[in-house]
Amino acid sequence: MLGLRKKAVLPEPGNALPGRDFAIPTAEMHFVFDRPLKAPLAPGQELAMFGLGCFWGAERKFWELPEIDLTAVGYAAGFTPNPTYEEVCSGGTGHNEVVLVTFDPTKISYEALLKVFWEAHDPTQGMRQGGDVGTQYRSGIYTFSPAQRAAADASKKMFEEKLTAGGFAPITTEVLDAPEFFYAEDYHQQYLAKVPGGYCGLGGTGVSCPIGTGVGAT
Repeated sequence: MLGLRKKAVLPEPGNALPGRDFAIPTAEMHFVFDRPLKAPLAPGQELAMFGLGCFWGAERKFWELPEIDLTAVGYAAGFTPNPTYEEVCSGGTGHNEVVLVTFDPTKISYEALLKVFWEAHDPTQGMRQGGDVGTQYRSGIYTFSPAQRAAADASKKMFEEKLTAGGFAPITTEVLDAPEFFYAEDYHQQYLAKVPGGYCGLGGTGVSCPIGTGVGAT
């Protein structure tokens, strides 16, 4: 029990694990899209970043969208440089498990991605998602522009009203400017495509978020 409590509390920056000054190895190619995992942005493309529980299932939610150009899983919003999965799971880095999404806003809107994010998990659970307990499973939106931040904040308010009406607790999702993203190890990338029957602990609330359905985030 003490270990679980420790993993559910973010470490202080000065107490975080030291990490390393080099990137850990990861995959070269995207298993689903057969493109370089670290492909640079093409003209018109944008990035989005979300944390919504175990990143295996989170990534699948986005690569299944036909308009998405690329996805990758990794660690963000912590203190330890270039962390490993084991270090993140220890609770000693402060990182969240996140999915990085590359998209073309002329093909799919950021608001549509927010709708997928909100409906794919329960954003009221704090440092856990279902049976997965720890700071790395917290709900988070990490924005790359003022427009993304405005849309994220507006959608959070909009969805919280719906959740409150449905009897849910307040949203605990953190909304931050995008921090540094560290790619996770090779075997985590597109895990549920490599292991179709693998574990996925994601579960939504059953409440529909109105954003992305013709309702603007303004």
